[in-house]
Amino acid sequence: GDPQLNALVERALRGSPGLDAARARQARALALVESSRSAIGPHGSLGLDVTRQRYSANGLVPAPIAGSTRNSANLQASLDWSPDFFGRNAAALAASIGQTRAAQAESAAAAQTLALQVSRAYVALARLLAQRSVAERLLAQRQSLLQLTQERTTAGLDSQVELTQAQAALPDARTQIEALDEQIALARRLLAVLCGQAPEAQAALAPQLQNLALAAMPQQLGANLLGRRPDVAAARWRVEAAAQDVAVARTGFYPDIHLGAFIGLNALGLGNLVSAGSRQIGVAPALRLPLFDGPRLRAQLAGSQAELDTAIAQYNGAVLDAVRGAGDAMASVQSIERQQALQ
Repeated sequence: GDPQLNALVERALRGSPGLDAARARQARALALVESSRSAIGPHGSLGLDVTRQRYSANGLVPAPIAGSTRNSANLQASLDWSPDFFGRNAAALAASIGQTRAAQAESAAAAQTLALQVSRAYVALARLLAQRSVAERLLAQRQSLLQLTQERTTAGLDSQVELTQAQAALPDARTQIEALDEQIALARRLLAVLCGQAPEAQAALAPQLQNLALAAMPQQLGANLLGRRPDVAAARWRVEAAAQDVAVARTGFYPDIHLGAFIGLNALGLGNLVSAGSRQIGVAPALRLPLFDGPRLRAQLAGSQAELDTAIAQYNGAVLDAVRGAGDAMASVQSIERQQALQ
């Protein structure tokens, strides 16, 4: 409810190096998605090679080419495609999408954490300023009490003991104010750094507790809210990506089919390149089977399965942490409300 706090949070979200790094990881994950998507369709290429070469007079090339210097050229267009019969490319794409969504959720979690840090530092600064105001009033009270004790001692109503006690209370009050000034300075520096500014940029910041208003908490909070937490969502998408990595590792046991075709012109001598006799065309189907490679493939599959088990355990831990954190926050809010009523 404090516009000044909202402005600080917005500034922090714009200028945080940590968030910039999170956005860079997200961009890298998006690039991997595009790379995986491109592997599903056919790939085409067009190439032109020109060579000037002196052929050996004693080599495999016969006369009249042997011993002469000739130009040769090759112009060729090719098309390659690996049909995804066993779902390898689709699983790799799904894994990349899962990693991208996890990176997006992690970026949101980083932004949420930064906003939380700014808010906590801001409220802490407001509390320290309020405590300093109380300490100043306490100092003024003790100064008045010292003056009164001095008058009573002069009048013979109090002894030197009461006067010494009243005098000793002043340094303690001033020490408390000095300690609060140190904490206030550190809190302002922390807020400036969190906002991506120079440490002294917020030296005049003076938030007030009365400007802060916590929204009323509903009587019931649905458990589905936990699933919308960025940290839980990131853990869930990491599980999805790890599951697709297992599927990719499993397809390593299946044959790999590759289809290729090319068409072009090839000639010895640039003048003959565009003639009808220089044309060439061909197809290149290929089938590859994993033979004597079972131990390596099984090790890769076991490693992917272990990564999946790790991601599931981390997801379970994230859910438990979310439940604990939400429950602790609710208990604290309720306790503070009771404390306020008792006050």
